[in-house]
Amino acid sequence: MSSILDLPARHILAAFRSRELSPVDYTHALIARVEASEPSVQALWLFRPERALDEARLSEQRYRRDEPLGLLDGMPVTVKELIATRGDHVPMGTAALPHSPAAEDAPPAARLREDGAIIFAKTTCPDFGMLSSGLSSFHHLSRNPWDIRKNPGGSSSGAAAAGAAGYGPLHLGTDIGGSVRLPAGWTGLFGFKPSLGRVPIDPYYTGRVAGPMTPTVDDAALMMQTISRPDWRDATSLPPERIDWDARALDVQGLRLGLMMDAGCGISPDPEVAAAIMAAVALFQQNGATVLPIGPVLTRDMLDGLDIAWRARFWGQMQKLSADAQDRILPYIREWAKAGAAVSSIAVAEGFEQTFAMRRATNEALHGLDFILSPVNPQQSYPADWASPTNDPARPFEHIAFTVPWNMGEQPAASIHCGLTSSGIPIGLQIVGHRFDDLGVMRLSRAYEEWRGPVTNWPRYDTYAANKVSA
Repeated sequence: MSSILDLPARHILAAFRSRELSPVDYTHALIARVEASEPSVQALWLFRPERALDEARLSEQRYRRDEPLGLLDGMPVTVKELIATRGDHVPMGTAALPHSPAAEDAPPAARLREDGAIIFAKTTCPDFGMLSSGLSSFHHLSRNPWDIRKNPGGSSSGAAAAGAAGYGPLHLGTDIGGSVRLPAGWTGLFGFKPSLGRVPIDPYYTGRVAGPMTPTVDDAALMMQTISRPDWRDATSLPPERIDWDARALDVQGLRLGLMMDAGCGISPDPEVAAAIMAAVALFQQNGATVLPIGPVLTRDMLDGLDIAWRARFWGQMQKLSADAQDRILPYIREWAKAGAAVSSIAVAEGFEQTFAMRRATNEALHGLDFILSPVNPQQSYPADWASPTNDPARPFEHIAFTVPWNMGEQPAASIHCGLTSSGIPIGLQIVGHRFDDLGVMRLSRAYEEWRGPVTNWPRYDTYAANKVSA
């Protein structure tokens, strides 16, 4: 039964509709995999198997009456824990906050439930979503299923671990500087950061989006049909638009693609990462695209300015907590934020202005091009218990130089699996499109996915009792 968990979401839903497969049987198989895998992977929080089975039974009855609630009826999904779900505490990855149940579902969770999806668990994240790591003062340490000694990245760490470990095909993360794409890159998933406002979210903030993390492009496209529906609570959301999210492969003949191998600052790509990206680029060229090397969009001033502004912002938020609560925040985060205490108001304002500098630079970079290709992560994953690739709170953003500009510029961007390091850790290719061209990024990603072929060596912990195994 575990093999059905590795089928694409559309296949599963079609089997539900034809009654070849019951949502109850599928959920039983999922529960068995989770229970076998979680001692190693530790991706989940609020895993509630009995509630999931109850919802699956109701879904089964609806299918018998040919009355499914919506597109995803009976399909188990996970949601990152800082996306509110009604009645559940939102710990924000930290032991510092008091427990208080959310009054209502946040927009993406509400859309999933409306379409009949079963939110069978929440997924972990680090303190306040401020790390690219599975390290948290509240949650268990989430690990990379490809090698549990390694980090899945973050801040959508649990979503990445759950997706790579095969807890079904549909997982939802959030991204403000790379938090969907970075962990997707290190775990082999397709991670999609939509244009700002394409997926309504609450609370909203500069650059913050919710996006799918899935084994295939089509799984993400399916999820986008649901989560991109409007919600009045997001004042930054885009006008509703009817988009055919079928993710057909884009014909690349004649496309002009920029290739960015230098982020402008931060960590330079490892040789193995660079080689995997160049091998992917060759496929675009072989299929008729013109690939043009381009310079970086980011500068040291931009990255450091954002760092200063975010440190000061978080330091101010920390001051609203009691001294005891502050002591429960992950020490790395406290040390990082402490520098915000001594920053002048002018420096904070100038730092925040760098978000607009990034927006201008990303727009200019795309001018005359159809898409941009680059690495997602410049290096392979790092020890599971590190807070970041540098593990140094004085150098916290060195690894996000390829990803964060597109949050500030509001463009859609994706991470897609393009190879493995010699140690067996996935490498992600980033595909960036013009603002609002979400479907174009999906379809270009789908084209590459077809050339690359399916991923067949996902790590599975319910098949063999080992630290690192493949199905």
